Amino acid sequence: MITVVGTGTGAPVPADAVAGAELVVGGRRHLDAVPLPEGAERIVLGPLAPALDAIGEYVAKERRVVVLASGDPGFFGIVRALAERFGSARLDVRPGVSSVAAAFARLGLTWDDAVVVSAHGRDPRTAVQVCRAHPKVAVLTGPGAGPAELGAALARTVPGRVLVVASALGDPEREHVERVSPAEAAGRAWGTAVSVVLCLDETRALGPVRTLAGAGARPAGWALDEGGFAHRDSMITKFEVRALALARLGPRVGDLVWDIGSGSGSVAVECARLGAAVSAVEKAADGVGRIRANAAAHGVDVHVVHGEAPDALGGLDDPDAVFVGGGGRELAGIVGVCARRARRTVVVAMAALERVPAARTALADAGFDVDGVLLQSSRLAPLPGDVTRLAATNPVFLLWGVRSPVRTDEGVAQ
Repeated sequence: MITVVGTGTGAPVPADAVAGAELVVGGRRHLDAVPLPEGAERIVLGPLAPALDAIGEYVAKERRVVVLASGDPGFFGIVRALAERFGSARLDVRPGVSSVAAAFARLGLTWDDAVVVSAHGRDPRTAVQVCRAHPKVAVLTGPGAGPAELGAALARTVPGRVLVVASALGDPEREHVERVSPAEAAGRAWGTAVSVVLCLDETRALGPVRTLAGAGARPAGWALDEGGFAHRDSMITKFEVRALALARLGPRVGDLVWDIGSGSGSVAVECARLGAAVSAVEKAADGVGRIRANAAAHGVDVHVVHGEAPDALGGLDDPDAVFVGGGGRELAGIVGVCARRARRTVVVAMAALERVPAARTALADAGFDVDGVLLQSSRLAPLPGDVTRLAATNPVFLLWGVRSPVRTDEGVAQ
């Protein structure tokens, strides 16, 4: 058996956990804190592969191995790598308190409704977008993805968030939990003792009682009726168009979506309800107010930019997906800018057929696979005498481009 012991958040390692071990693997501070059996080999964790190879040699000779890890090693921890290499049946896991649980406990907050995201050894952009979209997030940090980097990214779009930086959790002499703004976090050097960073929207942090842990359940419906949004003179993306646009955008937790020419913000709000972070760009001042009001009415957070594309796009982070619902004569140029920066897809809604060829060319020139459809729908409408007619809505051409996947020796990467 390989005994995996969680430590580092206050609970001491039981003496029997390492008794008889011939190899003990762990971080330097964990190894220094535990009396090791006489004659036991000690490996300080650095790159994982050499440690796994050494463990494999001991396991092959049926010699006892102990691995010391932080908190709960089955929660974004070393249990995954050990199980993949040696099989779950060979593991005796003895979890400690995770840094996430400890940090929320220090604040007196429940965390069944928190979204937990790891930026350790990963692209931090996913953690940033999750923090933008959700009111209660725990970020497991790493080199190049710590409180300063997270704060710098959030200060541009959600400066009102509160970051709780928890360092050296469980250490009676060094533990420190501090609340700062994103801007304050960005201006500090935090060192290597950070255990976890919590990102809170305190206006929404105390949510309702939950029966499902983690990110909120997906909404029961989408392509909401236009009556669910404040809008001006029916200037809103109709729900039939929105339904197909959402299907092509594919908004999800960890994504960033741009809604260009947002108008009422109906597409932006729907993407946010599906878990994505959203930046909505709108040139009309009254439109900006409507977008914010509609986002608040639906309980989501949308970053609203008052400006005109493409100039207003320069300060935004690169999106995963883009919806372009406005642009007028500048449409082709706007689509071109969006296509050059979008990681996955661009969807364009047009009422004027003459603008379709230029938008299609802009997508194709940026390397997208392009498709589209003309949407024509008729809705049931009452007539006198308790009868019904079909009332046609204005036709809309929906064009979309999907970035061709990059093929590698290992397969296909998006």
